[in-house]
Order: sequence, then structure tokens, then C-alpha cells
Amino acid sequence: MKKISDKVINRLTLYHSILTDYIEKNIEYISSPQIADLLHIDNTQIRKDIALLNYKGKCKVGYKAKELKILIEDKLKFKSVKTAFIVGAGNLGMALAKYDNFEAYGFNISALFDNSPLKIGIKVNEKEVFHLNELPVLAQKFNVKIAILTVPRINAQEVTDFLVKSGIKYIWNFTPCVLNVPDYVQVWNENLIGNFLQFTVNHNVEDN
Repeated sequence: MKKISDKVINRLTLYHSILTDYIEKNIEYISSPQIADLLHIDNTQIRKDIALLNYKGKCKVGYKAKELKILIEDKLKFKSVKTAFIVGAGNLGMALAKYDNFEAYGFNISALFDNSPLKIGIKVNEKEVFHLNELPVLAQKFNVKIAILTVPRINAQEVTDFLVKSGIKYIWNFTPCVLNVPDYVQVWNENLIGNFLQFTVNHNVEDN
């Protein structure tokens, strides 16, 4: 697949969500202006993004929702299942484990890990919490290379070092910590506070 930018991928997933809603409402066609109005972005950008899929809609009618949805799924490889572990069974880790929509995008969370005796053995959305020490064996057994990191900031680097030694190659980092990893390990930082501040500053959100 030709590399596409993170921004385009993000927009395509938003289009996919809108298309899913249209299909569930038995609406057959959707136009780029309709998508633009829902997302408050320029109609020209939407047409450019959809052009990357080598798909053209019908003049004055729009795109067939089911066909466009399938093309987005193929482009972003939804059918290619990617299995991951959640490391840190706190409030955020538990919430992510309960989020069922991951599977629709080919993302399978198979287990959680923590070092608290109070959490070991419990199940969250049919996913069991194991002691962190068991991660290396289970990662090798099930060939898991992705970890979602949701531990406290103070423990983030220590746990990351452990994950790298355990064979984890991709880390989705939800901690407010810049991780130090080898060149062969890729980190995606989910900056929740940064995203919140970006929204409030750019949209002039007023104080209470």
C-alpha cells in the first residue's frame, strides 16, 4: 500500500464512521458536501481523499455508501487483524478494554497486564488481567508485537524497557511521558492533554 499521511488516515476513519451510520439508516448514497457539513471541513479535501481510493461517485447523486465503506476498509486494512496487549489495568486501561469498536477496525485486544494483586485474574470484557511478569511468555506464544501503555507516568520508562526486552515492537503510549526506545521500536504518543488544549485554545473555549 502506498504510504498515506496520518491526517488522511484520520479523515478516512471519520468518513467510515459516517458511512456506517448512513448504511444503518438504509441511506444508499452520500455526497461529499454532506460529509463536509458533518465534519466542518472543505468539500474539496473530501473529494481529494476519496480520489485516493480510485473511486468516483455519480454526478448529482454522490457515492454509494456501502461501496465507499468497503474501499476505505481495504485501503486501511481493516481485515488484517492486529493483536495487542493493554499494559496497565487502571481506569484508562479498563476503559480501553471495554471499547468494543476496536474489533471493527481489525484491532484485537487479547489481554491486560498489571502488577497489582487486586487486579490479577479479573476479567474485563472477557479479557483477563495477568501479572506483568507473564507478558514475555504470552507475547511470544501468541506473537503479539503491540502494547497499549496506560501505566502511571512514574513507571512508564521502566515498563517500556521491560516491553522492549519482551519483544514488543510497537507501543501506543497513553502516558504523559516521552519514552526512550531503540530505533527498531516505534512509539505512537496519544497526547490526551495536548489534544484537549489544542481544542480549547483553537475554539476559544471560555472559563466557567
